[in-house]
Amino acid sequence: MEPSGVSDEKRPTVDLVKDKNGTAQILLQNPKGASVKISLHGGQVLSWKTDKGVELLFTSAKANSKPPHPVRGGIPICFPQFGTRGSLEQHGFARNKLWLVEENPPALPSFDSTDNAYVDLVLKPSDEDTTRIWPHSFEFHLRVSLALDGNLTLISRVRNINSKPFNFSIAYHTYFSISDISEVRVEGLETLDYLDNLFDKERFTEQGDALTFESEIDRVYLNSKDVVAVFDHAKKRTFLIKKEGLPDVVVWNPWEKKAKALMDMGDEEYKHMLCVDGAAIEKPITLKPGEEWTGKLNLSLVPSS
Repeated sequence: MEPSGVSDEKRPTVDLVKDKNGTAQILLQNPKGASVKISLHGGQVLSWKTDKGVELLFTSAKANSKPPHPVRGGIPICFPQFGTRGSLEQHGFARNKLWLVEENPPALPSFDSTDNAYVDLVLKPSDEDTTRIWPHSFEFHLRVSLALDGNLTLISRVRNINSKPFNFSIAYHTYFSISDISEVRVEGLETLDYLDNLFDKERFTEQGDALTFESEIDRVYLNSKDVVAVFDHAKKRTFLIKKEGLPDVVVWNPWEKKAKALMDMGDEEYKHMLCVDGAAIEKPITLKPGEEWTGKLNLSLVPSS
């Protein structure tokens, strides 16, 4: 029993924890018991659970969680490059760097903090390696927020604090946990043009049907709607992906042959994951000195029949 006069109303909580390798992580919990875990290594969301403890993000059982390796799963942030579209390491360096908790972040006027558990992280070019391969001065502010309804929101702000312009691409490489790849369909990409990475980034046009999966897929859909839905028939649930400032959508599943070639992924695990990313890839974002870009990704789960 709580002492009289003490409210038993639960509040959002933000805790600093560590994994088995000693890497600092932030644990967000909302008043209903839903949770999100973020690693300071890469600013990567590693877990998103419902109030019943159901994990919504896929992480490989063979994932290497020891820095500097990015973890296979969760939501790694690809910045300032996606894939091999540039001179940097695959998917850029942000997912391999140590982010810091930001105690006094720049104000975010549109953000309603009521009943939200959230944390602000920041990445700056703090080492010679980064400035040598990408000689630009920037600040990347990331707010990860878990709402009372269990929705997960990532708000990114990239500011150019340099004296010259720079370009970047970005993707939230979101690994959704699914029942079986054959039981899933994606809606919201119908009739869009896409770049097919399996055909040397050749441009094609999607047909008018929902997207279903029978083989490897690695595509960048261009100028998509602001909402994309991932329907999982077997689990009777739907992920809604809402995005702002992120015109493109990446859809990726390695399928059997490529999954077996990935050191940090089990041979059969491709059946239980699907990456659907909010992204800005085809037309890189240009920031002049002093300019700031904002992108927002909101993930929600709704029951479906």
